[in-house]
Amino acid sequence: MDSLYKSILNLQQPPQLLAVSPATLLSLVRAVIDALIENQISATLWLKLPPGEIWQAEIQRYYNQVQLPRTTYIIVPQDRSNLDAEKYKFPSIPIQLKFNNQLRREYFLMVTSPSFCSLIFAYRLGPKQRQNKAKENTLGKSTAPLTSVTIRKRPPLVALYSFEGHIVQPILNNLKLAGGDEVHTTVEVVPAIPESSFLNQILTKQIHYQEQIRSRTKFRRNQALNKAVRTKKQSSFSVRDDFLSELCQELRTPLAHMKMALSLLNSPQLKPAQKQRYLQVLSTECDRQNSLINGLLDLIQLDRAVQTPLESVRLSEIVPGVVSTYQPLATEKGIMLAYTVPEDLPPVSCVNAWLKQIVINLLHNSIKFTPTNGQVWVRSRLQNDFVQLEFRDTGIGIAPSEIPKIFDRFYRIRPAAGEDVSGAGLGLTIVQQLLLRCGGSISVKSRLGEGSTFNVLLPVDTAERSGT
Repeated sequence: MDSLYKSILNLQQPPQLLAVSPATLLSLVRAVIDALIENQISATLWLKLPPGEIWQAEIQRYYNQVQLPRTTYIIVPQDRSNLDAEKYKFPSIPIQLKFNNQLRREYFLMVTSPSFCSLIFAYRLGPKQRQNKAKENTLGKSTAPLTSVTIRKRPPLVALYSFEGHIVQPILNNLKLAGGDEVHTTVEVVPAIPESSFLNQILTKQIHYQEQIRSRTKFRRNQALNKAVRTKKQSSFSVRDDFLSELCQELRTPLAHMKMALSLLNSPQLKPAQKQRYLQVLSTECDRQNSLINGLLDLIQLDRAVQTPLESVRLSEIVPGVVSTYQPLATEKGIMLAYTVPEDLPPVSCVNAWLKQIVINLLHNSIKFTPTNGQVWVRSRLQNDFVQLEFRDTGIGIAPSEIPKIFDRFYRIRPAAGEDVSGAGLGLTIVQQLLLRCGGSISVKSRLGEGSTFNVLLPVDTAERSGT
């Protein structure tokens, strides 16, 4: 066997591959290992992982926490016959193959057991492949089953992620044939597709790890940007490029989840409950994609509205209407929703549409992160030359370490298991930008498990108040 990729292309229906980062590939491996450990599944592992202890640590974690692990086969070059008792801390059997340029760039983790199978495969495009792919994309005549890939400074990873037996079984047979006498396991007929609850478990963990990656990437990017700002003013083109890069990353995640769900829906052995689960994944990710696009359009509109003249707006004309719109949702969730906005409050200096959007975004967040039997209040009062608008809830709260980040673009609070993660992470960013444009401000106090309070200060319209 000179290439696993060629084996995949030789399948009757070759699956589609996606461009991913090494961090995303690691999140896929971690999600599968987590599921194997939690369900105590004794499986045979077949692997060729990138160099580095972080990859080996995931396999070691499996061996440490599963009571009866089976065999692990590691694909190694023929010229390294003294395979590492030192490098690999877990029991393994080497399968020595002659590495060509293609096989050297390929990585995979295949899991087989009587109840579950999966294949995570990735490879780095070579220089010639990247040039061909760029040429195909330019001409619009791409025929290979890959998403659009452009030439980058670092060769991208292209990956496949599958739980389907008709894909895993031929690859398993090829590996066993290549391994010869070293392979001591009997030929297994891998299952067609695992139970929906098990796949849901893996998908949830994958999303969780993706959120962690995004948060760490965001934090490192902000650190680098802050350091650069202190030394040299960033050009507008650089800031725009950063934003577009962030946006592309955010749009890519729901697309990857939708592609996986669509792939699983094609399985002929799919049960009705499994089909319903994958349709729900598609619906959720479509909502997330729509939320991202709407948020982006709001930001673009906001950027063009720098010269928009401020108006004299009364809270009593905005808040009741928004609260009544959200009342059915609150009732459905079993949440008590109430507001207090005195009629005699002076008008504020803002824009009617801006103020409505501020109230909508903050009220939506309060209800979203408040569990059943919780409470949400909207209150307003005069505070010197400002009108204070308070949104208080008894929701899940925000960790102290996350509070400084919640107004950043695309930042989402890390959810507990089972909670909604479909938001775009732009709502609070838009609220803050709108308030800055009308001379207002926003602050937050929160405790985990006790709820949050967002305080908005809006400047009183002095011209209206003085009667001029």
